[in-house]
Amino acid sequence: MKSLRLTIWLVVIALSTAAFGQSDAQKSFDKLKTLAGTWTGRVKIDPPAPEMEKDPIRVVLRITSRGNAVVHEMGDTMALEDPTKHDHPVTMFYVDNDRLTLVHYCDAGNRPRMAGKLSPDGKQLDFAFLDLSGGNDYGHMDHTVITPIDDNHHTEDWTFMMPGDKPMHAHMELTREK
Repeated sequence: MKSLRLTIWLVVIALSTAAFGQSDAQKSFDKLKTLAGTWTGRVKIDPPAPEMEKDPIRVVLRITSRGNAVVHEMGDTMALEDPTKHDHPVTMFYVDNDRLTLVHYCDAGNRPRMAGKLSPDGKQLDFAFLDLSGGNDYGHMDHTVITPIDDNHHTEDWTFMMPGDKPMHAHMELTREK
């Protein structure tokens, strides 16, 4: 009888540990969902790229698929009307089993996939590179950090690996449009 109670106790601990992992991914996803809306701001590129920094940027986040995905669209405020002629990457965020995942549909013609987690202090969503579909002739997105500041402000940091593994970092300070 004692061994049966011990076995049941171990099963309960194992199940609660598995549920905790899922709740971490869901908690991170729920934090991301609070950013749904339209955001504008400036982008700063390192190394500097004046042609990419001159116009304000617009980011639109939409909850879709009955709350199971978040769509992130990025572009400059002047060019969103014609994404065939201008940069207009789309990123999909979703919970895949026990982890928060993103797929970035890049203007470089590929689809990097990253896994995200909430920082220990709960202030940032940090996405690390997993793998890449499509070619890598022009480079690929490699790392993303999203930092909610308050209801009307957040930052996004995107690192793009250029050919030859040279990183290009974009930092965006965004304000919610009202």
